Formats: sequence, structure tokens, C-alpha cells
Amino acid sequence: MMPQCAIYTRPFKKFGQAPLFYAHSTSMPIKLAAQLALLFLTLLVAVSARAAPTDALTPDDPAYVPEGNGLLSQMDQVRLSVGRTASDLVRHAISFVGAPYRRGGTNAKTGFDCSGFVSAIYIQTLGQLLPHKASQQAAITEQIDKSELQPGDLVFFNTMRRAFSHVGIYLGNDEFIHSPRPGSEVRIDSMNLGYWSRRFDGARRVPGAVANAPEAPQDSNAP
Repeated sequence: MMPQCAIYTRPFKKFGQAPLFYAHSTSMPIKLAAQLALLFLTLLVAVSARAAPTDALTPDDPAYVPEGNGLLSQMDQVRLSVGRTASDLVRHAISFVGAPYRRGGTNAKTGFDCSGFVSAIYIQTLGQLLPHKASQQAAITEQIDKSELQPGDLVFFNTMRRAFSHVGIYLGNDEFIHSPRPGSEVRIDSMNLGYWSRRFDGARRVPGAVANAPEAPQDSNAP
């Protein structure tokens, strides 16, 4: 007749301390008792691993950026495709994503309007003062074709039934960053979206903003 036993566990005093198993004769086969003990240990390990802290960010974390995608990847592409000046300008602009809109605003603490955002980025990055009005910014900058757009250039839209009533900074890949309207925040939008595509009013370049040669990729094997 097959020996039979029951399995018990001794409670452990602190998290992570392994439980103690022991058995005595009863109506349960030893083989079944061993299987149950193994199952219990497997569940304990799984629960412990799930409860352990981790430094990895999850997609729900506001600081999470998908590997090989998102803003960090986009900024690296900008750095390699345009001059250092434009790269610094774009990085600085992106750092203000989420800043509130405020009519007439020129700083992140109180908020930006569209032209105030552009002028703040240019003065803080290049020390270059631009007028605080979108139409005036269009008037003093160099007109370029849409096909010539490079990161750091300005893009204008007709959003108030008048020319050059809205402005943003071009980021590349048909995307631009801007402070859209009351109740919103600084954000990145695609110029290919119907609303912006229909209202596109022209592109401009601030002299000296994207004139530098592209940065050379760094050789990881260099001494």
C-alpha cells in the first residue's frame, strides 16, 4: 500500500522568508503532496517577483518613452540631420510640452500664446529677439518653400481668417510644436492633419537658425 501523508507549512515571520514544509501520515499520497508543495513554491516566487520594485518605466508613466521611438528618438534624428543651433532650439522647444496657453504670455510659469512661445524659444536659445506677433514674425523672416523646411523653421497658419494668425516651430517629419489656443497646452501636431493642412499659410526661416552644418555622427570606437 502506498504511503500517504498531508502537507503543512510553518508561517514565516517576514516577507521573502521561505516557508517550511513538513508532512505526516494521512490519507494524501506522498507524490500528490510533493506536487502541491512545488505548486505552492511556484506561486510564492511569482508573487514575490511581482511585488519586487523595479526601476523600469511603464507606458503609463508620464516620463516613459518607447525604445527607438518618441521624442528622444526624434531629437536624436534632429541632432544628426541639422546643425547644432537648430538641434538645441528644437530640444529646448520640446522641453516646454505641456506648458499652459495664455494670451500674451511669454514664459512657462504663466503660459505662452503661439507667437510668445516662438519668441521665447528664440531669445532663450539663440539670443535672437523676434516680435511678439505672428504676422510680424512672418514679415521679418526669410520666406522658404514648404519642401525646404528644416527643424527650427517657422510655420504659419490662417486660423482667424487672416494671414499669419498662428505660428509654430517646425520639428521635422511634417510635425511642429506650438501653443494652440486658450484652454490648451504647448503640444506637437502633424501638419498633415486636415485642420492644419487646410490652414497652412507658409514657411519662414530665421536667419542663422538652421545655417550650421549637420553634426557628424560620433564614432563609438574613437579613443
